Amino acid sequence: MNGLQILALLCALFGLNVALTLQDVWPTPGVQWAGEVSVELAALLLLLAVCGRFGKRTLRAWAPSLAVLLIVLTLGRYAAITAPALYGRPINLYWDFEHVGNVAGMLGRVAPWWAVAGLMVVVLLLLSLLYAAFVWCWRRVLDGLAQRRVAWGLSAVAVAVLAGFAVQRAAGLPLGTPPFTEPVVHTYGVQLRLVLNGLSGRDGSGQLPASPDLQSGLSALHGADVLLLFLESYGSSTYDNPAFHAGLAPSRAQLLQSINDTGRTVMSAFVTSPTFGGNSWLAHLSLMSGIQVTEPGRYALLMTQSRDTLATAFHQHGYRTVAMMPGLRLAWPEGSFYHFDAIHDSRSLTYQGPPFGWFVIPDQYSLARLDELELQPQPRAPVFAMFPTLSTHLPFRPTPPYQPDWRRLSTTQPYDALPLQAALAETPDWFDMGRSYVAAMDYATRLLAGYLRERPDPALVLVVLGDHQPAANVSGEGASWDVPVHVITGNAQVQAALREAGFVSGLEPQRQSLGEMSSLAPLLLRAFNFSGGM
Repeated sequence: MNGLQILALLCALFGLNVALTLQDVWPTPGVQWAGEVSVELAALLLLLAVCGRFGKRTLRAWAPSLAVLLIVLTLGRYAAITAPALYGRPINLYWDFEHVGNVAGMLGRVAPWWAVAGLMVVVLLLLSLLYAAFVWCWRRVLDGLAQRRVAWGLSAVAVAVLAGFAVQRAAGLPLGTPPFTEPVVHTYGVQLRLVLNGLSGRDGSGQLPASPDLQSGLSALHGADVLLLFLESYGSSTYDNPAFHAGLAPSRAQLLQSINDTGRTVMSAFVTSPTFGGNSWLAHLSLMSGIQVTEPGRYALLMTQSRDTLATAFHQHGYRTVAMMPGLRLAWPEGSFYHFDAIHDSRSLTYQGPPFGWFVIPDQYSLARLDELELQPQPRAPVFAMFPTLSTHLPFRPTPPYQPDWRRLSTTQPYDALPLQAALAETPDWFDMGRSYVAAMDYATRLLAGYLRERPDPALVLVVLGDHQPAANVSGEGASWDVPVHVITGNAQVQAALREAGFVSGLEPQRQSLGEMSSLAPLLLRAFNFSGGM
């Protein structure tokens, strides 16, 4: 080989190695090379060299197939490194794949058609360019392997890389010392195991524990209504991030003023969510069942069993148990697990106003509708209601305007023209989502303040709980999994019980988490049955 051919071979090897050893530029979709070495490329080179020595001398024809293989490995590598940076957790192919349609639908609603079409064109173009580049690289490599001395040299390098990797693993050294990257085939192997576990219904984290004691006399409530509001993406980052904390200070002051003016007190703490950046249903089930559900396999397994839940405890004492689920558009067979008496989904809420993003129905309307359907009718049984909110869901825009006149929410024109136009003109800022997140959380805080004034009954117990932190590109690198929980009520017995359990007065929780979210279920039931503190 002449000097130009050698240079082309080295460039090809470098390009193939980089494709399999990319690292993310946190917290963006961008990538970089950190000087690491691919074990898989070394294994492929050794295999091809052996094939060339045993009669497979027309290796050049294999270039297109090898290019396709590299695309598959490169995409696997890209998904493995960017999912934690953008989403805050590793990808789970089996459980995440079923949500691809929903994500595509959300993009179709929050982005103009031409942007979605342009994105598809760009993706196809990038894949075509990647394929062409890999074909070129493999042809240079296969031409080199056709030369005996080059084949022997590359084989020696490949053996050295594989031996070094084997020594690294045998010695238990961390990745990067020496600079070997986790093989992409291992990533696909993990995904295969997850798929097999999902198809078989096995729990990937071991057997489920026994349910905690979810019995309670509820004597401290004296028949008061209890509303459990899961505030979407409400994480400890709203306190830990100085910019978020400052941005939410005015609306939090407004909420605290509403609490005080209506004769209530707020008790606050942190608990640790079982999920991060998504999979809200894991948090819902963890709290309602008292079992920390950390992965979809556990969720699926638990849903097949008959267990007591928070709803069961309230139902046993004459409460009407209700789920307000504005995000549901189809049947929800899992609802039977929770033992709710009624489930209000998007179809039954009869929202007539303008749609806001993928989830359509603003949280203020859902809360007003819950109040209208379940709390206003008289006479009635006391109500326990669970309400997972939607308006603070990623990508946080468009954020509905707050409507001070709650009676207008049920009309066909719930908003004035100017604030509505301004809200609907908002588009997601995919490269700086922090400001959009604060605006969405500000809306949620203001509607809570307004609702407390609309329903000033101090006996009402309002539990506001974050389901998980926002995605990692919002919450920050290395963010904790802690979420705030606030209990707002004028019930002095409940307040005293929560104080004994580690809650503090005010909207600012103490930084130490009380424990897993699942532990909150028995804690609340004990507080609702508390007889001291008077």
